[in-house]
Amino acid sequence: MKNLILIRHAKSSWDAPVNDKERPLSTRGINDAHLMAANIEEELPASYIVWSSTALRAKNTAYIFAENLLIPTESIILKDDLYTFDEKALEKVIRNCNDQFDNLILFGHNDAITNFVNIFGSRALKNVPTAGFVHLSFDVKDWKSINRGKTEKVLFPSDLKKYDPPLTGKQVY
Repeated sequence: MKNLILIRHAKSSWDAPVNDKERPLSTRGINDAHLMAANIEEELPASYIVWSSTALRAKNTAYIFAENLLIPTESIILKDDLYTFDEKALEKVIRNCNDQFDNLILFGHNDAITNFVNIFGSRALKNVPTAGFVHLSFDVKDWKSINRGKTEKVLFPSDLKKYDPPLTGKQVY
């Protein structure tokens, strides 16, 4: 059994005049990453390997998750080939994971993540939002053999934020 947890980088800031790869997280992104990390621990397998895109926003998202989950940041493997928006390129990287690892947590980008989840998962998703978490499982022994798997868990920041609708009409106490 192989387990893949895909986490889209948290919301980035467009304020700084930097190239795309160097865009930092926005305040909302930082807050959402902390919120998500604080609510996924029970969803994680006992052991795993962590990969992240080399883009600043993905690395910083991974570091926030690591801080909250007590994962040593030096154990996060930065991979330049995860700086992709293409699901085929993402698939290629995942298929090359060493088979000694049954559980992979990957921090990356859209559209690659949403498209990958819709090809390989059992649940169609319109969009994996920033800081979104998707756990897929595959009943195979090696990463090269992954095909359609099972979507085990989907969690987005909006699932964890309280919505307080405005008071309208007559209120009963």
